[in-house]
Amino acid sequence: MDTICLKKIALRSIMLQVSALFAFAALAVSCNKSNVIESVEETELFSLSYGYFDDELNMFSISDVGNIHTNMTMRDGFFYIANGEAGKIMELNSYGDLLTLYYNEDDSESVNSIFQSASFPAAVEQSSGSSVRKAISYPFNKPGAIAVDSRKYMYIASEMPKERQEKDESGMLLYSQIVLRFSRNGNAEDFIGQQGVGGTPFSFIKNIYTTNDDELVVVCATNNGLTAYWFSENGVLLYEIPLLEKDVPLMPDASANAEIIAMMQEAIPDYSSRTLFIKVDYYTPRIDEDAKIESGIDYVQTIIFPLSIETGQYGTPITIPPYEETISADYSKLVFRLPYDFLGVSSSGWLFFIISTSNGFNVEMVQPSSQKILQRQFNINHDNMLYYSLSLSDAGIISALFIEKEKARVVWWRTDSLTAAIVKS
Repeated sequence: MDTICLKKIALRSIMLQVSALFAFAALAVSCNKSNVIESVEETELFSLSYGYFDDELNMFSISDVGNIHTNMTMRDGFFYIANGEAGKIMELNSYGDLLTLYYNEDDSESVNSIFQSASFPAAVEQSSGSSVRKAISYPFNKPGAIAVDSRKYMYIASEMPKERQEKDESGMLLYSQIVLRFSRNGNAEDFIGQQGVGGTPFSFIKNIYTTNDDELVVVCATNNGLTAYWFSENGVLLYEIPLLEKDVPLMPDASANAEIIAMMQEAIPDYSSRTLFIKVDYYTPRIDEDAKIESGIDYVQTIIFPLSIETGQYGTPITIPPYEETISADYSKLVFRLPYDFLGVSSSGWLFFIISTSNGFNVEMVQPSSQKILQRQFNINHDNMLYYSLSLSDAGIISALFIEKEKARVVWWRTDSLTAAIVKS
């Protein structure tokens, strides 16, 4: 599953755009959008309460300093929520019924609540009519990124105990995470590290993905860029792909003497081929004309570079139109251009991009083969929201886990019907 997790709503993904956002806020009272983008209706599927019971989310530490370890993915209408704050993973159907609970029995609060719960009175497999619900104990340590393949094998990023973590030769890069693998029936199969099954830990895992061939792709952040590890369905390492900042391709059509700053943001695998889509945002220095000094940078362009991991060659670059906001004030107009976040790739080959706006989200869908582009708006009230996790399914459905003040909600937008209509026409 392709998943993107946006940690705090108040934070922007790229801090270097702060000046533009401040200007946007200052003019918000008098702004009028010049281009109206058709909205897509949200469908709320179910909600979850906060607490320590098996069918509740523990989000009580959301105000603490540090990362939030709660993520969600969806596959074939089933939702998998890794609630790192509670050391557990929940598998639910689209009605919100809890089907399987993976929990850490070393977490006394979680275990006591599970034993007291009517759903799992003995924390063992329970049968109810035609459905079977399971509670499975596993010593998770801060479960994070999560993915599920077509076999219903579940992959979950987890931290190793501190005594088993390692550092590189410089002492600046920590190798601390592994990917746990669970079979369809919930059995813990093994764990995957850099070299494959039982390998050494990864550096910080940005995200994990599965392909149509049930191959696993782990994308890690390093001090010099990204590294992608591509594994077979059995956990055998096929490719290790270092993606260094210094090797980022030059911006197409840029003049030879232009000063361009390239920032590599994401590497996301294709579903049907061994290809990585590398997202690069390009900026130019902003010069203060009065002081004659560099005062920041200005966004120029986003390019997706398809990289064949079998040949090591880049394909034709794909230009991604930016998000534009037009602000009217004092008889003048200002147009702000911001890069989208790369949400993922669907099995039909569409690239999905998203950005948080004052009214919710704007999503951009790009089909490279036909150069078709769709833009839609998701109307969301951010005022009541504390945190969210977004997920793109292989079918092209965007789902969200909204952590709000009173409860958590799981919703989706059937963007798959939009792309399917374009293909059919």
